[in-house]
Amino acid sequence: MSTMRAILIKDGHGPIENLYIGETDKPVPTKGEVLVKIVAFGLNRMDHYQRQGGYPIPPGASSILGVEFSGRVTELGEGVTRWAVGDEVFGLVGGGAYAEFINCDEGLLLKKPGHLSWVEAASIPENYITAYQALVKYGEVKKGDHVLVHAGASGVGIAAIQIARELGAATVTATASTAEKLNWLRSIPNGATHTVNYRTEDFAAEVKKTTNGKGVDVVIDFVGQSHWAKNVESLAIDGRMTILATMSGNEVSTVNLGPILYKRLRIQGSTLRSRSLQYQTELITSFRDIIDKVTGVNGGGPIRTYIHKVYPWTEIQSAHHEMADNKNSGKIIVEVR
Repeated sequence: MSTMRAILIKDGHGPIENLYIGETDKPVPTKGEVLVKIVAFGLNRMDHYQRQGGYPIPPGASSILGVEFSGRVTELGEGVTRWAVGDEVFGLVGGGAYAEFINCDEGLLLKKPGHLSWVEAASIPENYITAYQALVKYGEVKKGDHVLVHAGASGVGIAAIQIARELGAATVTATASTAEKLNWLRSIPNGATHTVNYRTEDFAAEVKKTTNGKGVDVVIDFVGQSHWAKNVESLAIDGRMTILATMSGNEVSTVNLGPILYKRLRIQGSTLRSRSLQYQTELITSFRDIIDKVTGVNGGGPIRTYIHKVYPWTEIQSAHHEMADNKNSGKIIVEVR
C-alpha cells in the first residue's frame, strides 16, 4: 500500500507537543467514495479534545484529526457519479483531514465556488453547517424572529449570527466575554444587532429589554449548566433552544419544569460528527442553498467567513496553541505545504 504524510499523535493522544508530521497509509476510495488531495483544513475545538483522548471517534472514522477540508478530487471509487477527477471541492468528514489525502463519501462534498479561496472554503463546513442545522433544522428560524447566540465570537457563533440575519431575524443578540469581541460582532456586516457581556451583564434581562418583554424565539447555546436558567428565562412562548455543547458543565442542580411546560418550549440537543451518513448527506444537500451567499471577508456577500490566522502544517503545534489559548476571533486554518 502506498503512503502519505499526515499529522499524527505520538502515543495516540497527549499534549500539543505530541503532534508531528509522519507517514501513514494512503486511503483507497471504495464504492461511493472520492479521494481528495487536501490543500487546506480547519481547526476545531473537538480536535483539541480528541488529541487529549477525551473525544470518542465515530465508528468507522479515521483516527487522524480533522473534520473539514478543501482540495482537488484525484480518484473516484466505484459508482461515483457526482464528481470528476480535478474537481475543486470542500467537505465534511468524521476524521482524517489533517493529511495529504482523504477519502470522503461523494454526498459529503460541496463544489468550491470560484469566489472562495482554498483557505476560505476549508473554513466553512463544520461551523456553517453546524450553525445551519441548529438555526434552520431545529431552531426553525423565520423572518421576524428574535435570536440569542451564545459564544458569539466562536466559529459557529459567527456563522449563526450571519445566517440568522440573512434569514430575516428581527434581532440577533450575541454574548461573549470581552468588549473587544462584542464590538467586533456588532461591526461586521450582518453582525449582531445587540451584544451582552455574560460575565458582567444579565443576558436574560437584556433580551427582554430588546424584545419589549417578549423574549427570544431561538437560543443557540454552547455553555450548558451556567446558562441554563437564564436561557429558559430568555425564551419567548413557543421558543426553541438548540444545545450544541456544555462547556460549563453537564449537570444542573435544580430545574424548574414550569416555564418549559407553560411557555411550550422545545429544547433540542444536537451533534453532527456522530450522525449517520444519510443524515449528513441530506443536511449538506439542503445547505447548498446557502453556499453562494458565503464569501470571504472582502467578498461582499451577506454571509462571510472570517479567518483568524493561516499556518503551514509544519507549524501545527503553534496552530493548536493558538486555539487552546482562545486567541482567535474567526477560523484557524492550516495549509498542507
